[in-house]
Amino acid sequence: MKIVRGKAIDLSSEGKGVVKNGKDIIFVDGLFPNEEADIQILYQRAGVYFGKVKKLYKLSEDRIQPRCKICTSCGGCQYQQLDYQAQLKYKTKRVKEALVRIAKVNADVQPCIGMDNPYNYRNKIQVPFAKDRRGVVRFGFYKENTHIIVPIKQCVIEDKRAAPILWDIKLLLEKMNIPVYNEDSGKGILRYVLIRTSYHYDELMVVLVTTSLNFPGQRNFINSLVKKHPEITTVVGNVNSRKTNVVLGSREKVLYGPGHIKEDILGLTFEISASSFFQINPIQVEKLYNAVLNLIDVSKNETVLDAYSGVGTIGLIVAKNARKVISVEVNKSAHKNAVENAKRNKIENIEFICDDAGEYIAKCDEQIDVVIMDPPRSGSDEKFLSALIRKRIGKIVYVSCDPETLARDIKYLSDYYDVKYVQPIDMFPMTAHVETVVGLCLCND
Repeated sequence: MKIVRGKAIDLSSEGKGVVKNGKDIIFVDGLFPNEEADIQILYQRAGVYFGKVKKLYKLSEDRIQPRCKICTSCGGCQYQQLDYQAQLKYKTKRVKEALVRIAKVNADVQPCIGMDNPYNYRNKIQVPFAKDRRGVVRFGFYKENTHIIVPIKQCVIEDKRAAPILWDIKLLLEKMNIPVYNEDSGKGILRYVLIRTSYHYDELMVVLVTTSLNFPGQRNFINSLVKKHPEITTVVGNVNSRKTNVVLGSREKVLYGPGHIKEDILGLTFEISASSFFQINPIQVEKLYNAVLNLIDVSKNETVLDAYSGVGTIGLIVAKNARKVISVEVNKSAHKNAVENAKRNKIENIEFICDDAGEYIAKCDEQIDVVIMDPPRSGSDEKFLSALIRKRIGKIVYVSCDPETLARDIKYLSDYYDVKYVQPIDMFPMTAHVETVVGLCLCND
């Protein structure tokens, strides 16, 4: 493999050091701006080279000793070795540059809102299980761009309650001779384990992703796990027998407990099922939703469309100030949770629609005054965005977890909407990801 010496001049959107080597661009894992290193070229993709550090010559003043010993190999935390204040600075810069480069919008971007303690914040962990070459059961995270499992002992950004459960699942699998899934042969039972934790309640969910709904020894396995970990309040079986990178399948069965856990946000209580989307940082999510509330200034005469609504969190929080909220979510499980969440919180001025957001808004004939949209990482689509323009929605709040797709969608809207406010929020410390709240208003005629 070719080795070159270079200096990082920036960070890419994926958190890799950007090095110019003549006319070539190299993205380098674990190299930060102003650092110099010998770089081993690993591969080329789409005209860009990718490499890794072989030897560091000059270190950034923002480099720190990481808490995680495997952060350089698992690839989940690109910024473990970067001072937290520097992380926030680069995330603000990423949002600003994406809007300028892609949307051609030079907006006033507020400094990224961070955490007091940027560790052990994730309320959801999902890990694959497999056997290594020696036949030993292992679990961990996939190394970047591979299906090679990097074993973990304790992930420093996950809830501390998760790791002991994973270790005991491993021991029970071995003790009870329950086979783990083999990707090559397609045989075996257990593929993944997903754990959801509640911040405000003593509730914890374990989801067993298996190739069949029932397996030999299942009841004894669950009884033993719950006896060992009484903090587990529910266990759900999820079937995924397809050869796919998608973790969860479409069939589920509650194996123990109610099949959901609860969480509080800004005084409301929400029910979360195995497959429902829910923000993974329970501390930062209140800052996120407060930013949304500060932007919309909804009156009792206005109707709000909450698009890509998940379990209804934003819509239910906004409902107390609106005439009516229409909550649209395509995932049936999340839609069901949203309906139950409204009942639980005694909120009646909200209507829940199980439909694709673009399909719904295109055929909706109701007057909509404000749209709140929180699409997946891939962003929204032309059908939804063109409907916003056609209906001349007065105010839009766009909540995004990817600055590049956010900027792409804002560019589509830019002939008709002005960007009034941009607030990055660090929902994902130690990673290159950043959440952003953007306020848009119709351009003056």
